[in-house]
Amino acid sequence: MIGTHKPQTSDGVPGRVARDVSPSFRAFRDTSMRAHWDVVPGVTATIWDQLDSRGPIRAHLLAIDMQAPGVSIDYANDGAVKRTSPVMKILARDGAIAGVNGDFFDIGDTGAPLGIGRDRQRGLLNGREEGWNSAFYIRRNGSPDIGALTVRTTIAQHPNIDITNVNSPEVRLGGIGLYTRAWGSTSGYRITGGQTKQVRMVRVERGVVVRNSVKLPSNTTIRGQMLVGRGPGATALAKLKRGAKVTVKPRLLGAPRMAITGNKFLVRDGLIEVVDDREMHPRTAIGIDRDTHEVLLLVVDGRQSFSRGYTMVELANLMIDLGADESLNLDGGGSSTMVAKRPTGSVGVINSPSDGFQRSVANAVEVTYTPGAAGN
Repeated sequence: MIGTHKPQTSDGVPGRVARDVSPSFRAFRDTSMRAHWDVVPGVTATIWDQLDSRGPIRAHLLAIDMQAPGVSIDYANDGAVKRTSPVMKILARDGAIAGVNGDFFDIGDTGAPLGIGRDRQRGLLNGREEGWNSAFYIRRNGSPDIGALTVRTTIAQHPNIDITNVNSPEVRLGGIGLYTRAWGSTSGYRITGGQTKQVRMVRVERGVVVRNSVKLPSNTTIRGQMLVGRGPGATALAKLKRGAKVTVKPRLLGAPRMAITGNKFLVRDGLIEVVDDREMHPRTAIGIDRDTHEVLLLVVDGRQSFSRGYTMVELANLMIDLGADESLNLDGGGSSTMVAKRPTGSVGVINSPSDGFQRSVANAVEVTYTPGAAGN
């Protein structure tokens, strides 16, 4: 039986619909431990099987003590916002010892993540003013949090011009998008949803407008900054004449150290926020246990005989059972991947991605370890 809900994963594959089971029967679970080990001091990995009235699942948990010396959590990608790569390759860039796949992304076109991404070293890489801002982030004081974040981008000389997107897969209809070197090579009219009329591009180098055109470039390197407008946004950009000085400044309100978004809050203040208890998928989630100061990274396998996958409500319930006071749903389906350093010392995939191999994804949540260094 196939679900009829909106796609819950980047791949858009409809999930099997869970059996209707009374709440009293759902409480009975047969759980068996498969593995448990210390990844590094302050980070543990646990794998277990669970059988209930809806069928079997296999779950994988990374528990990260945010007060452990040398342990840190960051945003990671493969070097460009719109470049997709397997999670293993993304994490290897920073020598990470563990991590999971991150945000939902434009899987059928640009490959760029849908929401906000901020890297500790590289700063704000992508984001939008509104519409996809449910985030996990590390505050300026080093503490983890889950909540809504907002990107504000302004042009100092034209404060009335509203910039709606930063390195997003598509400029909002009627809005203006900012694209930087972090995006990668230009994507032509893919970022305007195929719209070729009433669009405008302004290129800025060293704070000066060097080009203002109604044509969008494709497969060229972005030097400086590129503003792209659609409809009213294009009309607003017509004011920026060649040679004019403009200062474009994107910023993430609250100035967190790192941030990554997902599509839905699962748990807020210990209460379940989601309502879908029907469509089952492989799932990836991140949560915070305020009592233990741990960040919890969870992957539930799915679309396989040994693991049916979870509904959103089941995922939220499991995160609460694990101790999460706050939790966020990250991309699932074939994207769900967990990587960790094994007891043998090698770093590898420890779950079973439903595609049968690692899918190339836009970004990841990574865990790094530097012996002798301070933590978050």
